[in-house]
Amino acid sequence: MPARLAYSLLWFLALPCVLLRLVWRARRQPGYLADLGQRFARYAGPAPERVIWLHAVSVGETRAAEPLVRALRARWPDHTVVLTQMTPTGRETAQALFGRDAGVRVVWLPYDLAPLARRFVAHFAPRVGIVMETELWPNMLLAAREAGVPVLLANARLSERSARRYARWPTLAALTVGALDAVGAQTEGDAVRLRGIGAHPVEITGNVKFDIEPPPALLELGARFRAGFGGRPAVLAASTRDGEEALILDAFAAQAPTNALLVLVPRHPQRFDEVAALVRARGLALARRSLDEAVTADTRVWLGDSMGEMFAYYAAADVALIGGSWLPFGGQNLIEACAVGTPVVVGPHTFNFLQVAEQAVACGAAVRAPDVPAGLHAALALVADPAARERAAAAGLAFTAAHRGATARTLRLIERRLGAPGA
Repeated sequence: MPARLAYSLLWFLALPCVLLRLVWRARRQPGYLADLGQRFARYAGPAPERVIWLHAVSVGETRAAEPLVRALRARWPDHTVVLTQMTPTGRETAQALFGRDAGVRVVWLPYDLAPLARRFVAHFAPRVGIVMETELWPNMLLAAREAGVPVLLANARLSERSARRYARWPTLAALTVGALDAVGAQTEGDAVRLRGIGAHPVEITGNVKFDIEPPPALLELGARFRAGFGGRPAVLAASTRDGEEALILDAFAAQAPTNALLVLVPRHPQRFDEVAALVRARGLALARRSLDEAVTADTRVWLGDSMGEMFAYYAAADVALIGGSWLPFGGQNLIEACAVGTPVVVGPHTFNFLQVAEQAVACGAAVRAPDVPAGLHAALALVADPAARERAAAAGLAFTAAHRGATARTLRLIERRLGAPGA
């Protein structure tokens, strides 16, 4: 059976389960059911006349896309950027970032069934498509190619683990990446692995996350957060994943001096209440950002249960433990911490951001630890050593400055397909 037909059949058979899972997840995140028709390529009203389609599956990709979206709007102001997501948190992030820009339209990407993909492409008729990082949907890419729409994979990354998964389905992988018109890879390693699964042509454009500028309003908010800590040292656990919070809380309770404050920011908002319960179960005094509760002398943990304020949390902290790296999730983005001069501690699992993490460690902007107790020990050591903390902060700022420019290189890739402004 041809690979595409087999893939589409599996999607068709799985669709009832996918919808049931959507309803199940909507119990905690009602946004999953918002504009449900869009998941079947049903969009209200006419499409804009001149469209650039950009897909950013969730929060991380949407934040990464911010400098690129703003550059696209500046370079082609007569075009509308149709920004698609698959998760409510990604959608909320997009609306927070671009909700005031009439030239950005935020919609769901439909499920990857061929008729829905063709309907999406026919409705919006994009002049070019841009997919962020690794979100490759075979039927959507093939529908775009069949309609003559060039699609680029931008800010592309492919870990060794993901490359092995693609290798299990070589025909489908080759068909999928073969539908791409070009690939802009973050690193040489990513480029080699992408070429290994059949992507061509592949250029190294760098990581657009280095081009994100910390918003002044969030830096000011971070300063207010910091003032509210009353001079207490603050360790941030940023973008933590399921299972990591318990480890961090136990290590903090065992090691941290009583004047230290743990700022705990889970990655997924549907887990905020669950994490609050973990804190209370350990008898640690808790305050919550969402309730605007003050950090008092007795507060041990401040729960950052808000969206879109990560730069402020980084700016308020003395040092940051990067979530997703303590259990085998692959790590989260550490560039935002470096960009505001916050020293970083990462765990052993950074395969999603391997080169960035290794470079940050090599230049002194980050420290790697083998497990959570060692990571918290390293963080507290930095808190206790202002000179070491200042050196790490300066290294982080220099690290981010040295790697900027990926957005401009990605724009050049796009312009080769879209043409110069006014074309």
